[in-house]
Amino acid sequence: MPTNVTAEYKKAEQAFRDAREPLERLRCLKEMLRTIPKHKGTEHLQRDIKTRIKMLTDELAGPRKGGARTGPSHSVRPEGAAQIALVGPPNSGKSQLHHTLTGARSEIGPYPFTTQVLLPGMMPFEDIHFQLVDLPPISNDYFEPWLVNSLQTADAAMLVIDITNPECIDHIEQVISQLDQRKISLTDQFNHGSEQNEATQELEFDPFRVTLPTFLVANKIDLAAGAGELDALNELVNYNFPSYAVSALTGTNLESFPKMIFELMKVVRVYTKIPGKPADTDKPFTLKSGGKVSDVARQIHKDFESTFKFARIWGNNVFAGQQVGPDHVLDDLDILEIHVR
Repeated sequence: MPTNVTAEYKKAEQAFRDAREPLERLRCLKEMLRTIPKHKGTEHLQRDIKTRIKMLTDELAGPRKGGARTGPSHSVRPEGAAQIALVGPPNSGKSQLHHTLTGARSEIGPYPFTTQVLLPGMMPFEDIHFQLVDLPPISNDYFEPWLVNSLQTADAAMLVIDITNPECIDHIEQVISQLDQRKISLTDQFNHGSEQNEATQELEFDPFRVTLPTFLVANKIDLAAGAGELDALNELVNYNFPSYAVSALTGTNLESFPKMIFELMKVVRVYTKIPGKPADTDKPFTLKSGGKVSDVARQIHKDFESTFKFARIWGNNVFAGQQVGPDHVLDDLDILEIHVR
């Protein structure tokens, strides 16, 4: 971040990082442009903000009538416990994996570049869902420009490769490099809260740099020469992503896949109850590890946080009905009863 920026600009920049909807992101970008100090040290960032405003404006406007078209909308409203983007080289079986895990229908074929648009789908795990978004392939010769905006709202990335392809190591490097050139960093760090803030602190000077926790999925293991293919791959590459060998076609090793993602993403499920009534255990609120009572209050209703009085909580690490404040950190399967003024 350039020096000598105002507190007002910093607030707008943080709001941009937190925004999940395209319209909200556009509003934050305009506020960043309005509040950024206009001097030589911010000229590059001003140009970057203007470029992002144009990209989002064109995307939200949709196809143009006559002449060039902007194409369909390339953003997906985040739903479920987390949004995970499927990225990978051509012909890695990414779309087949997406279909097997979510049931969503996408074009699947034994030829490159079958996926041309993004496709969301919901993968169930117990009483929650993860949103998996299938994206077009990435290589040195092929990159859809709108992918940058599509990845802005993702919580993590699933890097899918064909373990049987002799060039799979090169494919991994190509995907990582092409994304990094466009300010999308794939990382093996799945920290949340303050730990995540510390891990990304050195990147905070660039408000448009997106860092995605990533796990590697070595697909087509049913066609691999031997069981040690993944171990051999891990020894040959310069990354430390959590890695899993699966077959999207036969379902090999996919039965435990949703649980693995749940544990890796450190999702916290919180149930709520009305005073004097049993807890609503049908549909929990979901938070990242380190989430607080105030985060649940905000999800229930935007006014709850400002009118919050206290909460009572039931769970494994508290006394039954213990009274807590808005900053109390929640654990998975906690039951929360919020009292307002």
